[in-house]
Amino acid sequence: MARVYLDSRRVIGALDRNLFGSFLEHLGRAIYEGIYDPVSKLSDANGFRKDVMEEVRQMGVPIIRYPGGNFVSGYNWLDGVGPKESRPRVLDKAWNSINSNQFGTNEFMAWCKAVGAEPLMGLNLGTGTAEEAAALVEYCNSDQGTKWSDLRRKHGFSEPYGVKRWCLGNEMDGPWQIGHMTATEYGMKAQDAARQMRYVDPSLQLIACGSSGPFMPTYLEWDREVLEQCYDYVDGLSLHRYFTNSPQDTGGDSSKFLAMNLSMEQQIEETIAVCDLVRGHKRSPKRLWLSFDEWNVWYRARTGDATNGHRQQAPHLLEEVYNLEDALLVGGLVNSLLRHADRIKVACLAQLINVIAPVMTNSSGLLRQTIYYPYKWALQYGRGAVLNLLVESPTYEVSKLGQVPYVDVAGTMSAQDGKVAIFALNRDLSKAHVVEINWQDRTPGQVLVSTVLTGGDLKASNTFDSPQKVAPQTFAKPSTSGGRTKLELPARSYTVIQWSG
Repeated sequence: MARVYLDSRRVIGALDRNLFGSFLEHLGRAIYEGIYDPVSKLSDANGFRKDVMEEVRQMGVPIIRYPGGNFVSGYNWLDGVGPKESRPRVLDKAWNSINSNQFGTNEFMAWCKAVGAEPLMGLNLGTGTAEEAAALVEYCNSDQGTKWSDLRRKHGFSEPYGVKRWCLGNEMDGPWQIGHMTATEYGMKAQDAARQMRYVDPSLQLIACGSSGPFMPTYLEWDREVLEQCYDYVDGLSLHRYFTNSPQDTGGDSSKFLAMNLSMEQQIEETIAVCDLVRGHKRSPKRLWLSFDEWNVWYRARTGDATNGHRQQAPHLLEEVYNLEDALLVGGLVNSLLRHADRIKVACLAQLINVIAPVMTNSSGLLRQTIYYPYKWALQYGRGAVLNLLVESPTYEVSKLGQVPYVDVAGTMSAQDGKVAIFALNRDLSKAHVVEINWQDRTPGQVLVSTVLTGGDLKASNTFDSPQKVAPQTFAKPSTSGGRTKLELPARSYTVIQWSG
């Protein structure tokens, strides 16, 4: 039996809603044929897909990173503003695709407003300059009376957008990145961009570009060198990570794959350690937060034609098909993000529509992939503060990770209404596990939500022809007696339960 000890007085930290943000890059069909499709019968007068807008609105996605990604390191934002008939068709060298520039900064701001999301703007620190970054801030955030604010007004947008959060480049440690440079070079460029941007708007929150992941030979050392240059000028540091169940990573072992969220936690903790090391060097009173602004499962649509647009517009790129085990790991990754909510203030599931995405579109509608469900549950039920749970569970051995608990649990509680939510992953591929929740300081109210994602086939996925092959099922509402709640988590499952206050 697994036991969870829940004390509402013990919390990890406040849950920033931006922990469950997402990402849209000018890549494949994420923008064109995804959120913007002016020739579609499903689009409004602005060319925005109405069904997609309604889906994103209902999901409640709080913040969306844009316009990249690898794309941003070669992007001139001026190509995407002004009269549409004057915008150039350009070659996006990152994905060997054609960008018509019919969707740009102003369209993105309008779309964000329509879906109720905050923009997280990415800046070109590859081919772009610090001066160009500051110009975009002025275009977006200054009212009037300056070169770039007056240009925005000339384009028909009188009110400034007040964009708060900005990413200073993307994966600049990567040799694949346009404008790739050394850590010291990037750190100095980020410092200059930050300074110039804050001259325009002192209220900005700026995110420096951290390591692209533990696979990099410069992992952590990059972060340290970058922060030695720009620690005093930024507020956060980015992390990226994609998880695979490929033969070279897990040997195709699903039980190891479902433990990979613990590897994410190791990456988070190592990155925090570097941030705090530099803080010590600087004797700084400021503590950086983290922006995990790319995370997901991605390993099938990752080579060859899946990543090469062959100079087409809106090619089918990175259109990963997700199965049940992918969704279970995404649930585990949600749990890991929750457990580090004291330091992670922004995180972005990469991406939102069509490209390694929970939602896919075709000409007649949209499809919810398997990973949609744990992500949607986090958005719906993760509220308030993250609880510091004590979880006791049987374990199994995983190489490089040691003893891994079969049962992985995270929880939140809202101070406003007292609602408690528990998110539980059962990694056991063959056996159900009984879980006893011990309520230390309160008795829960009635069960409001009790839902599980499970199934007999870990490789099952949803298609437009079979959209409900992997879908949530009703989970028997557990009862509480004597301060204890007992429930049985099915094998290979992810479960959410919410109680009233």
